[in-house]
Amino acid sequence: MNFKILFFLLAALAVTGCNNAGKEVTAGEAEIQDEPKFQYTAYSKDFELFAEADPFVAGKSANILSHFTLLETFGPLESGSVTARLTASGQETAQVLDNPTRRGIYSFDIVPSAAGIGMLTFEIKTDDGAYSVEIPGITVYPNEETAHEAAEKVVLPSTNTVVFTKEQSWKIDFRTASPVIEPFGQVIKTTARVESAPGDEFMVSAKTNGIISVGGGTFAEGMAVSAGQTVCTVTGSGLADNNSSVRFSEAKNNYDKARADYERSQKLAVNKIVSEKDLLSAKTEYDNTKAVYESLKNNFSTSGQNVTSPATGFVRQIFVRNGEYVEAGQPVFVVSRNKSLILRAEIQQKYASVLSSLTSANIRDMAIDKLFTLEQLNGKIVSYGRAANSDNFLIPVTLQVDNTEGFVPGSFVEIYLITKTSDQAMTVPVSSLLEEQGKFFVLVQITPELFEKREIRSGASDGMKTEVLQGLAAGERVVNRGAMLVKLSQASGELDPHAGHVH
Repeated sequence: MNFKILFFLLAALAVTGCNNAGKEVTAGEAEIQDEPKFQYTAYSKDFELFAEADPFVAGKSANILSHFTLLETFGPLESGSVTARLTASGQETAQVLDNPTRRGIYSFDIVPSAAGIGMLTFEIKTDDGAYSVEIPGITVYPNEETAHEAAEKVVLPSTNTVVFTKEQSWKIDFRTASPVIEPFGQVIKTTARVESAPGDEFMVSAKTNGIISVGGGTFAEGMAVSAGQTVCTVTGSGLADNNSSVRFSEAKNNYDKARADYERSQKLAVNKIVSEKDLLSAKTEYDNTKAVYESLKNNFSTSGQNVTSPATGFVRQIFVRNGEYVEAGQPVFVVSRNKSLILRAEIQQKYASVLSSLTSANIRDMAIDKLFTLEQLNGKIVSYGRAANSDNFLIPVTLQVDNTEGFVPGSFVEIYLITKTSDQAMTVPVSSLLEEQGKFFVLVQITPELFEKREIRSGASDGMKTEVLQGLAAGERVVNRGAMLVKLSQASGELDPHAGHVH
């Protein structure tokens, strides 16, 4: 998609469902804005809840605009019954909504019975089951003045932040998650050449001298072949010496004569007309000519040698042309099953000490820019070099994988070799990172609709995850999918995080 078109689409997306979009809020405008709101965020195993609520005042109705996101897909809750239950000072108030007010959004109106500290609970019932999300520490104020004073003291960060509403995030591939603390060893990044596995490739050679004849068939690299299929022939027709057609005819004639002599000797031996010695001699001659004929018959005909494929696969390489003279033992073509592949990488000698601790690898197909784990490809680390040689001072590392993803033999892939370690590190997905002028940033969630762009110091990367050395705390959530779209939406105009929603 053209970048300019994408930019304007994002600009339109940025203002969906929000007021005061794309403009600064002046002091005069602030006076006529909606009443101050409290914002609440809570997570269960299955749901993210983001609610904007009026201050809770005993005996006064308060609206709770609740956004429910399924964590499995990070999409909105499309249907289901939700009960909002506010408990404070032993008094309970509840409201049930059988359907969303709007896609993913339930708008409740609660009248708290008593002031105090309590809990707001949302009970969700869908076709898949029953769930619950709790927000503890909810304050119900005794009067509106106290409530408004408390609400006005809540200040959200506004420096280096971007507003991205739930309605926007539900329209794109968007996710947030906390960084993971896990073992993260040294990573060696390199490239590797893709080759067919030795047991997966077959060299087909000529068994006699002659001329390559393709006939009316196709003989080209990449063509599919099946086991036993005749691909071409080596014919000796027209050759004065070492003519395979003549040899085959001689072998067949000798076999036919020896068989006839042996059968006649068997009949005469019954009446003792032929001695046992002559019968044995006839049988020996028959067996010898039969062995020669059967050997030639499997590979030759009167037109020459039938060059057949030893396996089902494709012709990877052809060494001869139609009409070319070949000698016995000369390679004709290579057949590859293309099921198993060898990845040959070469790394610098400085990594020699950690090669024994290699445990896995991530592999990027640069043609389609897609990353796979070694486990996804049912692969293994076959070997690594223990020494370098005078021709190449790099150390080889060999991996084997199943070709389930269409890798092309002869091409190159990017490899992240992963070593075993007990050291713990904080990691985030590579898709969380934003790069600007050589520096890396992540979008840290303040609320599910407000994100802070924060610089971090990154460490090693295995292609899927990146180590975070500084700038992020373990309990914080970051955008790990859709970060670039959130950043682009910032350029379309700042949104007031206190502006609220129009529903």
